[in-house]
Amino acid sequence: MSTYLLCCDWGTSFFRLRLINRSDYRLIEEVTSQQGIASIYTSWKAIGERSGIGKEQFFRDALVKQIDLLASNAGIKLDQVPVAVSGMASSSIGMDEIPYASLPFAMDGSQASFRHFDATETFPHELILISGVKSQEDVMRGEETQLIGLTALLDREGNRPNEAIFIFPGTHSKHMYVQGGQLLNFETYMTGEVFNLMASTSILKDSVDVSGFNDFSETHLAAFKAGLSEAGSPLLNRLFTVRTNQLFGNLTKQQNAFYLSGLLIGAELKPLQEKENWQLVLCSGTNLFPFYKQAIEDLNLAGRTTTIAAERIDKAAIIGQVILFQNQNLNV
Repeated sequence: MSTYLLCCDWGTSFFRLRLINRSDYRLIEEVTSQQGIASIYTSWKAIGERSGIGKEQFFRDALVKQIDLLASNAGIKLDQVPVAVSGMASSSIGMDEIPYASLPFAMDGSQASFRHFDATETFPHELILISGVKSQEDVMRGEETQLIGLTALLDREGNRPNEAIFIFPGTHSKHMYVQGGQLLNFETYMTGEVFNLMASTSILKDSVDVSGFNDFSETHLAAFKAGLSEAGSPLLNRLFTVRTNQLFGNLTKQQNAFYLSGLLIGAELKPLQEKENWQLVLCSGTNLFPFYKQAIEDLNLAGRTTTIAAERIDKAAIIGQVILFQNQNLNV
C-alpha cells in the first residue's frame, strides 16, 4: 500500500482518478466522469454554500465518492493512500485557489506551487493540490504536470531535446518552449473552443455538420487541406467562406467542418514556420492526432517534428504527478 498513489486530473468539465503504483507507474484502476470543477462549483454555490458547507469540504466530499467508487472497482481498501490533484482544482472555482508558479519553470518540478492537506476523519487521505504556471500574459493548469512527466520520460530514454516547442492540442492548445531543462515561455491557442463556438452557436452552425468528424475520408481530407492552405490569410475573413462554401454548394456540411478545422489549426501552427531553430514535439491525444499530423506535413514542419503516442502522454501525466508528489517528501 505504501507505494500506491491516487492521481487525479480534475479539469473544468472532466474528472479522471487513477490508482497507480509509484514504483513502476503501473495503472491499477481508474474512474472517469463529467463532474468537472465547473459543475461541482455550481453545485456548491446552489446547495453547499447555502447549507454552510465550506468549498474545500464540498470538493473533498465529491472526491471521496470517486475514491470509494474506484476502491470498490479495484477491490482494494484505499484509506490512507495519498492523493495528488492537478488541473483546475487549484483555481478560484476549485477546491482552494493556489498562486501560480512563475517562469522560468524547472522541468524537475522543484519550482511548482503546492498546497498540502492532512487527512481527516471524513477524508482519510493526505492530499497535495498542485497549481499551474503563469507568464506575463498567459496561464495554464495541468499541462505543466504532463510536461514534467514527459521530459522525465524522454530524459530516461536519452531522447529529450535540449531546445523544443512541445505542442499539446486541445480545447485550449498549448505551445510550450523548453530549453536547457526549463520552461521559458508558453502560448495558449483557443483552437478547439473557437471551433466549437463556430460550429454550434455562430452563423456558421447551419453550414457545418460534425457528425462525421471521426471519418477522415479522402473527401474530408481534401477539405481539411483546403482549409490549411488558407493559413496566413486573414482568419476573420476566411471564416466567412465556411458559410459561402455551403451556400454555393462548394462543400457538403461534413466537408465544411473539416475545412473549418483546417482553417483554425492552420492559423495555430503557421507561426511555427518562423521558429525554424526550434525542434517541435507533437503531444496529441488520439482524436486530434491525424489533424495535427496532416497540418504539420502540409506546413512543411514534419522534418523537425517528433510525435509522442497518446498512451505515452497519459503515462507522462502519471509520472509528472508522482514526481511532484515525491518532491513534497510526504510520509506515506
